[in-house]
Amino acid sequence: MTHPFEVRNEFTVDATPDEVWEAIASGPGVDSWLMGRTEIDSASKTSTFSMFGEVSSSRITVWEPGHRFATQEDKHPDGTFTAFEWLIESRDGGATVVRVVHSGLLGEDWEAEYNGLSVGDHAYMTKLAVYLKHFAPRTAKRSLFLPGPIIKDSWAAMTAAVGVSADAADGQPARLSVPGIEPVDGTVEFVVPPSFVGMRTDDAMYMLIHGYNDMAFATAHYFDDRDPSTETEAWQNWLGGLAA
Repeated sequence: MTHPFEVRNEFTVDATPDEVWEAIASGPGVDSWLMGRTEIDSASKTSTFSMFGEVSSSRITVWEPGHRFATQEDKHPDGTFTAFEWLIESRDGGATVVRVVHSGLLGEDWEAEYNGLSVGDHAYMTKLAVYLKHFAPRTAKRSLFLPGPIIKDSWAAMTAAVGVSADAADGQPARLSVPGIEPVDGTVEFVVPPSFVGMRTDDAMYMLIHGYNDMAFATAHYFDDRDPSTETEAWQNWLGGLAA
């Protein structure tokens, strides 16, 4: 049996409607703040999202550059699917209001999925706003999304990795503190206890996740030319240490 759901988010960013459009309706823009890899083809009105070897396809149902963008995922064999509708509205002074509705049909474990989507959507919309404010129009040159162990509580380790205490708050100073990665100062972002915490530096965004089914993840988006292989190994070791 499927269950309908809807998650709404609204936020204001110091960006133009065109900048918001590039961040949500182009593959390089989306890949600069969302997990996985997204490809958007306006000519064929299709969008694909891939992660961990799995690919989902969506139809672009609305394409109004700078104003409105909507997609609907192809239904899975069990009838589940997700859809997104974005509304972009300019404000005096150069700000833009972004409204997004995430809806569709969930499966049997719909309550846990819905709770995960509600928290996750809020964190990623915050990440989008941070990207628009501090990095756009740059796009991420590389990124990582690494799964870790299933663990009941990783909040203390997650906050320590960005150099803050368990009562971390958005906007406070941060310091990347992961063995194998050169320490770097930045700012705490994306704080949603006990599920999400991250930081941004001048050239990167990091987000640590305690996600659906208690799995831990480490993510990063790099806006410079660094070779991420050393950091990838360090994050893999950090994730492995959570289960020790």
